[in-house]
Amino acid sequence: MTRVLVVDDEPQIVRALVINLRARSYEVDAAHDGASALELAAARHPDVVLLDLGLPDMDGTDVIKGLRGWTKVPIIVLSARHASDEKVEALDAGADDYVTKPFGMDELLARLRAAVRRADPVGAETGEAVVTTASFSVDLVAKRVTRGDSDIRLTPTEWHLLEILVRNAGRLVSQKQLLKEVWGPAYGTETNYLRVYLAQLRRKLEIDPAHPRHFITEPGMGYRFEQ
Repeated sequence: MTRVLVVDDEPQIVRALVINLRARSYEVDAAHDGASALELAAARHPDVVLLDLGLPDMDGTDVIKGLRGWTKVPIIVLSARHASDEKVEALDAGADDYVTKPFGMDELLARLRAAVRRADPVGAETGEAVVTTASFSVDLVAKRVTRGDSDIRLTPTEWHLLEILVRNAGRLVSQKQLLKEVWGPAYGTETNYLRVYLAQLRRKLEIDPAHPRHFITEPGMGYRFEQ
């Protein structure tokens, strides 16, 4: 079943979207500000995001950029802003489509269906659904980590951190981005969280945790996953 994240601070619009989407058998989560949207997206992994740009705590383009740091989920902007430069800014930030308010529900639903059809399959960020190293394998679809024939048990937080790094294999992921995506915008400076959880991942997955091969620290900047 397709999961939709609705992000808008206007209760009547959220209500209308939730009712219409659920009537068509979509699963729906709703957020009324940017911080909640990023937290819900990280926790629920929606298949498509409907996003208003005029949020009370941050601009919608910042939400787009936050999502694009770790996922290619289709993002359809819903906005009363008509200026072409604002549309261009949202699309350049990573939005897939732009619908101007007021909008017709039938048109929006058609655009949503089209966005889902165009979406990359799960695992597209890495180009594959199963990532295999010399030490372990990560199945991004089944959300499963194995070493040989044994499953490696990870906590939800450990999995989320691992998934972001694996989906960005070979690329530096900043401390701020990891903290924001895993714990939320309010934790942007809690770098000790990363040290603790990366140490746990290394203990569970690295052959020699003291000399990691796969989870590389870039001092003062962030972390990188290498196969």
